[in-house]
Amino acid sequence: MDRHERPARPATPARTARSGPAPALTFLGAVGTVTGSKFLLEGEDARLMVDCGLYQGERRWRALNWEAPPVDPALVDAVALTHAHLDHCGYLPALVRGGFAGPVHATAGTAALAAVILRDSAHLQEEEAEGARRGGWSKHDPPLPLYTVADADEAIAALRPVTDPVVRVGPAGAATVTFVPAGHILGSSSVLVEMGEASVLFSGDLGRPDHPVLLPRARPPAARTVVVESTYGDRTHPEVDPEHRVMADAIRRTIRRGGSVVVPAFAVDRTEIVLLAIADLVESGSIPDVPIWVDSPMALAALEIYRDPTHAAEVRPEALERLRRLSGLREAHSAEESMRLNTPGTPCIIVSASGMATGGRVVHHLRHLLPQARNTVLLTGYQAIGTRGRDLQEGVRELKMSGHYVPVRAEVVTLDEFSVHADADELLTWIGEMPRPPESVHVVHGEPAAARALADGIRDRFDCAVSVPRYGERVLLD
Repeated sequence: MDRHERPARPATPARTARSGPAPALTFLGAVGTVTGSKFLLEGEDARLMVDCGLYQGERRWRALNWEAPPVDPALVDAVALTHAHLDHCGYLPALVRGGFAGPVHATAGTAALAAVILRDSAHLQEEEAEGARRGGWSKHDPPLPLYTVADADEAIAALRPVTDPVVRVGPAGAATVTFVPAGHILGSSSVLVEMGEASVLFSGDLGRPDHPVLLPRARPPAARTVVVESTYGDRTHPEVDPEHRVMADAIRRTIRRGGSVVVPAFAVDRTEIVLLAIADLVESGSIPDVPIWVDSPMALAALEIYRDPTHAAEVRPEALERLRRLSGLREAHSAEESMRLNTPGTPCIIVSASGMATGGRVVHHLRHLLPQARNTVLLTGYQAIGTRGRDLQEGVRELKMSGHYVPVRAEVVTLDEFSVHADADELLTWIGEMPRPPESVHVVHGEPAAARALADGIRDRFDCAVSVPRYGERVLLD
């Protein structure tokens, strides 16, 4: 947390005139970086925000979370969420506190997961502010969270699970929003927005064709303009090893030397995929049958949502059955159970959030277990610049947590097989599956090199205009 002063809630102004007959798109996040997704669409009769995410990673980006909202929240008619990850929905409580009073449209899966994620985010921020106050390591007096659990509850109350894939927004229903399955996490969608003659397709985070838990994404609809993610826009994923040999070797080595394996895993979807791989390794005899702890209230809540029959149409049924056969699974619900895992007595596997070690219970596990060479940290996904996970991945010898430096003596292993983001080839394939090529494509949600590489690939393959937008850039859609 970079600041702990809560921004003042602005007075709600009178509604102003619309931007005119030409619809416009403004890039308010996920440009120049992977996180903070926010895009504003303005037409003569509707003003819609697609995604409303928190910045994560480097300090210079996280500081933007504390700035005044990039658009007057009271003037936004509605928000549409592509999915429930924090960098796509985590700014909603601040937007609501700032005066936004409209609906937040999302699929049923996204709405269910977002409620869990937003409450957890608010709780962690309150906890961090209180820890800063007790520890005296904040320059603010008193340190305050970006938003509170009460703010998160207000945002959750605004969630409107869609019962029809097409939703009308704006005072006169002037714009339509269509949700198309994206296969990234439960409920994830690409979002098509149509305003008059303008049509913009937001990829959201696109899944891979062979997600271990979810059914594949749908084909994209036609649109004149595309806003596409580029998290892995400069690379192709390695072929997935169905036997997970690198993971199995690391777990066996750790158990032989009497250590514990810590797996920082995103609470939503990544935990399910990691548990599925562990279940397969235990069943095949590739690793010993040791206790496997899920230590994240949010991950446990998300696991229940994945198991909920309400969402069965999105989930591979055989995946849930394999998870049910994982005999060594343990759940750490209380803080006391979590703390005991720092001195487990016998080797175990601890799967805990967050996936980039930016917060949550995994931080105190790392603080206690990193100094011991017998332990191992398995990194299972993308690690943004400026996160503890990225530092570990790059081989730091000390890691700063709660104002203290901790020596890194544990083994650190990066696993490349768990990504559920489409790679460069899969992103290009997705655009190629559109019924007709778009007129323009804007590349977002990637580090600069990845975004530029994907933009070059799109130019080479498709006859359309391509840009890598700047923060605050506005383009007309007529």
